[in-house]
Amino acid sequence: MATYKELGFVNTREMFANAMKGRYAVPAYNFNNMEQIQAIVVACVETQSPVILQVSSGARKYANQTLLEYMGKGAVEMMKAYAKEKGLKPIPMALHLDHGDTFELAKSCIESGFSSVMIDGSHHPFEKNIELTRQVVELAHKRDVTVEGELGVLAGIEDEVSAEHSTYTDPNDVVKFVGETGVDSLAISIGTSHGANKFKPEQCTRNAEGILIPPPLRFDILKEIEQKIPGFPIVLHGSSSVPQEAVKIINENGGALKDSIGIPEEQLRRAAQSAVCKVNIDSDGRLWMTAAVRKIFKEKPAEFDPRKYLGPARDALIAMYKHKNENVLGSAGKA
Repeated sequence: MATYKELGFVNTREMFANAMKGRYAVPAYNFNNMEQIQAIVVACVETQSPVILQVSSGARKYANQTLLEYMGKGAVEMMKAYAKEKGLKPIPMALHLDHGDTFELAKSCIESGFSSVMIDGSHHPFEKNIELTRQVVELAHKRDVTVEGELGVLAGIEDEVSAEHSTYTDPNDVVKFVGETGVDSLAISIGTSHGANKFKPEQCTRNAEGILIPPPLRFDILKEIEQKIPGFPIVLHGSSSVPQEAVKIINENGGALKDSIGIPEEQLRRAAQSAVCKVNIDSDGRLWMTAAVRKIFKEKPAEFDPRKYLGPARDALIAMYKHKNENVLGSAGKA
C-alpha cells in the first residue's frame, strides 16, 4: 500500500496557495491511457507548469487500479528524466480522484497513492453532502491527502457523471459547507457543464458562421462566493472549450458531432485570475485525440500500426495542453 509521497506526488495545498497568490489556475487533466499521460508530462515540463493528473472512477476501472498506481509512479519518473534531459526543473504533480461518489471509493484511492480526492456529494441533500464530505476529510487528512468537495450540480454527461439539469451553487451555503466539512477546495457550479455538448441550441445564440455561442458564466455568483469565503480555493469542472477545429476535423473524417460547444477560453482566462485555482479539462483532450486518429484512418485506410495513429494523437494532445497552460490558465512558468 504505497503512499503518494512514496510515489513522488504532492497534495494540492501548496499548489493552490501559489495559484491564489499568482492569480492563475492549475490545470487538471484527465487521463485513461499511456499516450495521454505522456502528453501531459511532456507539455507541462516544457511549459514548466504544475499539474494535477486526474482519474475518474470509470478511468480507474478501465486502466486497472494496480496498473494505475505504477502508471502514476512512471509519470513522476518520466517527468524527472524529461526535465533533466531538457535542462529544466522538475514540476509539482498531484494525483487526484475526479468525481468520487462514495466513501469507499475515496478510501481506496487514498490507500493506493492518490494525493488528492474529490468527494462529490452534490447529488445528495445538503446535510447529507456535508456528512459524507466530512467523513472523507477526516480519513484523508490523517494521511495529509487533500479533499475537494462540491456544491451545485453541473449538467451534461462525462464518463460516469451525468445530470440532466444544472443547479447553480448557492453562495449562502458555502460558509457552512466549508466550515463543517473541513474541505481544502470547493467545486462550484456557475454555468460550466460536462461533455462535448455542454448546451442545448436553444440556450445559445449563433454567430455569422453559424457556430453556437453559449451563455456567459455566472461571474456574479463567483464574486459572491469569493466574498463569503475569501482566499479559499475554488474549482471549476466541465471547463473544456470544445475547440471547433477539432470538431471540424472529426466531422470531415467520418464523425457526427452536432452542436458541440464548450466554454469560451476568454471566460476561463477571466476565471483563472480570480479565486478559481483549479480548472478541469477532459473533453478537449478526447476531441483532439479522436480528431487525429480519424484523420489518419481516412488518409491512410491501410494503416494498422497503433503507433502510427496514436503517435499523432499524442502530438495533438501535447499542443493542446501547452496552449491551455500558456494562453488560458496562466500556469506556464509557475512550477
